[in-house]
Amino acid sequence: MNYVISLAKEIVRKRKMILDLSKADFRKRFVGSYFGVVWMFLQPLVTVAIYWFIFGEYGMKTTPPVPNASYVVWLVPGLVPWFFYSEALNAITGCLQEYNYLVKKVVFQVEVLPLIKLTSCLMVHGFFILIMLALYGVTGQPFLATWVQILYYTFAAAALALAIGYFTSAVNVFFKDMANIVGICLQFGIWLTPIMYDEAIFTSRAPWVATALKLNPFYYIVAGYRDSMLTGHWFWERPTMTLYYWGVTIVVMLVGLKMFKRLRPHFSDVL
Repeated sequence: MNYVISLAKEIVRKRKMILDLSKADFRKRFVGSYFGVVWMFLQPLVTVAIYWFIFGEYGMKTTPPVPNASYVVWLVPGLVPWFFYSEALNAITGCLQEYNYLVKKVVFQVEVLPLIKLTSCLMVHGFFILIMLALYGVTGQPFLATWVQILYYTFAAAALALAIGYFTSAVNVFFKDMANIVGICLQFGIWLTPIMYDEAIFTSRAPWVATALKLNPFYYIVAGYRDSMLTGHWFWERPTMTLYYWGVTIVVMLVGLKMFKRLRPHFSDVL
């Protein structure tokens, strides 16, 4: 616990440096790219279009569980946090190799590197939230006070990505296959979270599946985004899920930080 407290103090002290490095990381993504920042939006937008075509208007014609909501309006609040979470976890996992020159500096606090990647991904996520709000404006969705709650669920998703990322980034230094394992787990994860489909399809045939889906912590984030954008429910209306989510996230964070602290002395030797 002392380690967690000291890390929190270090983050507060070096918040300006973290923000500056995050901005530099954000800009670095598009150096040498002809279309630059366009690529940041193109792949997610193509993904939304594909899912909309297959599950929405022209394919399986999935009916959203929210009255008077089109499939794309229901889909986007599920995909937007997933794009952020998957990008952040992938980026954090490989951050020690990417910034190996900083890891080798004795005076540098390497624990802030995952935060730099996370903050960079948050900048991208901010643009996607604006696009989502614009979509809701264009489609005539009513404004809800719960839209502000997106900030809370973004923080929750960031905490989970950082918690897992501390573990995966530390292990990835010594076991390079960790990055590939994370990628495969994320491919499974998007289908184990009811983002493209309504969980109610399992209720009549296998009720236990719907219950099992809720054991996935990211279920809470997707449900929360949709609560905020579509149904107007506040997070305290899901008290059991809220306690479960933060309980899992805190445990994972403590395990991840413990692993990071244990392996940290050997990072510079391997890198």
